[in-house]
Amino acid sequence: MNKIGVPKVPSFVTTNKTWPVKQIAVNLTVDEAQKLEKYCEQTGRKLTDVIKELIQGLPKT
Repeated sequence: MNKIGVPKVPSFVTTNKTWPVKQIAVNLTVDEAQKLEKYCEQTGRKLTDVIKELIQGLPKT
């Protein structure tokens, strides 16, 4: 009988850290999604990082 082992987490990784986040869903047209994906590919940046930066650049009201 083969036993499947549970991978051990290295001691330097913290697993109890919680990040206060809120997930949202955004409906984009096909063109908008392609434009965003192309930008991320060209710049080597993650989609999440690009969206966060755009949101952070919004004026405070």
